[in-house]
Amino acid sequence: MLEQIEDLYRAAPPRVEFSSLRIVHQRSESVTARRNVLAPVRTGDDLGAMLTVIDGGGLGYAATSDLTPEGLRRAGEQALAWARRTADCSITRFDPPDERAPEGSYRSRVVRPWRELPLAGRIDIVAQQCEGLEADGIVDWGAGVTSVDEDVLLLTADGGRVEQQFRYLIPDLHATANAGGESQTRTLGRGALGQQGGLEVLEESGFLTAAERIAVEARELLAAPNCPSEHCDLVLAPDQVYIQIHESIGHPLELDRILGDERNFAGTSFVTEDMFGTYRYGSPLLNVTFDPTRPEQFASYGFDDEGRPAVKEYIIRDGILERPLGGGTSQARTGLGGVANARATSWNRPPIDRMANLNIEPGRSSLGELIGSVEHGLYMQTNRSWSIDDSRNKFQFGCEWARRIDDGVLGDVVRNPNYRGISADFWRKLDGVGDASTVRVLGTPNCGKGEPNQSIRVGHAVPACLFRQVDVFGGA
Repeated sequence: MLEQIEDLYRAAPPRVEFSSLRIVHQRSESVTARRNVLAPVRTGDDLGAMLTVIDGGGLGYAATSDLTPEGLRRAGEQALAWARRTADCSITRFDPPDERAPEGSYRSRVVRPWRELPLAGRIDIVAQQCEGLEADGIVDWGAGVTSVDEDVLLLTADGGRVEQQFRYLIPDLHATANAGGESQTRTLGRGALGQQGGLEVLEESGFLTAAERIAVEARELLAAPNCPSEHCDLVLAPDQVYIQIHESIGHPLELDRILGDERNFAGTSFVTEDMFGTYRYGSPLLNVTFDPTRPEQFASYGFDDEGRPAVKEYIIRDGILERPLGGGTSQARTGLGGVANARATSWNRPPIDRMANLNIEPGRSSLGELIGSVEHGLYMQTNRSWSIDDSRNKFQFGCEWARRIDDGVLGDVVRNPNYRGISADFWRKLDGVGDASTVRVLGTPNCGKGEPNQSIRVGHAVPACLFRQVDVFGGA
C-alpha cells in the first residue's frame, strides 16, 4: 500500500521549491489481565500521510487519511496555501534543506516476533504473569503487554526516500497491597520497560520472572516505616535515574523550548543559548549522549522525520553542556549545532524537537561499590511521581521503594520515599556512576509535548547513580 501511495506522489508532486510526504501505518495490540480476568484485547490500525511544502520562504503542511489521488491533491493545495500565508509572518524564513535528498532504511532488530505467537499464546503469557502476582494481602494486581508495529515512508520531491519499520513491545506488571487504611503499590518499572524487539524483550525486562518479587515487596512496604526527612547521600536505581534525566536534562535542552516555542503547555527552560560550550551542568562524571543507534532502545531510528541521518552525539561531556536537542529548523534559527531529533507522533502531526534516546554513559563503579561508599543514606527504586516547575529547574520526585544505607550496607525498607532539588545543582552532586553491569534499557511510551499534544516514545539507557547530600523526605 505504501508503494502505491508513493507512485501517486511521484506522479504529481506539488509544484513548489520543496515538498515531502511522510506516510505512517501503525498497528497496535494490547493484551491485559487484572485480578486474573482477561480484558478485551484492544487493537488499532491507523494509516495516513503528512504533506509538507516549502515555498517563497513559507512553510505549510496538511495531513490526510484520504490517500487517493484526489485526497493527496487536496492536501497539497492546503499545504501550499499555508506556506503562502506564513511566508511574510513567520518568526524565521523557511528554505529548502541544504542537504542532499535523504535515502536509506531502518528496521528494528527482532529475534522472536511477538505476533508469531498465536493470539492464545500471547494471552497465556499475560495470564500466567497476572496469576503470579496473586498473594495474601494483595488486593489489586495486573499484567499486560502492548505491541506496536509502525511502518514509516518519507518521500521528498527531489528523489529522497527513507523507509523505516519499527517493532515495539511494552510489558507491565503491578500489585497493590492493603492493610487497614494503608495501601502500597509495587510495579515493574511503572511503564518504563518499552523496547524495540519481540518476545526477547519480555525476558530482558524481567517480565517473566518478577511477579512473585513484586507482590512480596508490595506487602513489605505496608509494614515499613515512613521515609525520614533529612539531608543524606542518595543512590538512585536506573528505573528512577531514567525519569530524572528525562525531566531535568532532556526537556530543558529541547531547543524549541529554549527558544520559547514551548511555553503554554509544558513550560520553557532555565537553559539559555549562551550556555552551550561553557556551562557546568553536572559534575565531571556526567556524560550524556543522544544515541538513536542502539538497536534495542525504544526510540532508535535511522533518520528523523525530516530525513536527517541519526548519529550518536554528546550532549553533556564531563559535566559541560555541549549541544542542545534541536532539529534542523531550530538549528537554522540559532546557529547552534543540534541532533537529528525532529520527530512526530503520527501522520497527523508535524515534526518538532523531541528527545529520542537520551542516555547516561556508564562509569566505573559496581552497584555494590556505590552503596559501599555511603556512610548514611538511602537507595531508591522505581519512579512513582514527579513534579518540576515550568522552567524545568526546581523538582521533586517520589519513588515506590527505598532502603536505608548505613556504613555501606543496605538496611531496612522504608516507604513513601521522596527527594527534591534544583536541576543543575543536583547533577553537580553526582559522585558515582554505575558501570555497564548496572545499566538498564528503559523507555516511556507517552512523553507529552506540543499543542496540539504529541505523545511519543522516548528511550533512556542509564546506570545507577550516587548523589551526595540530597534533601529527602517522606510522604503519604
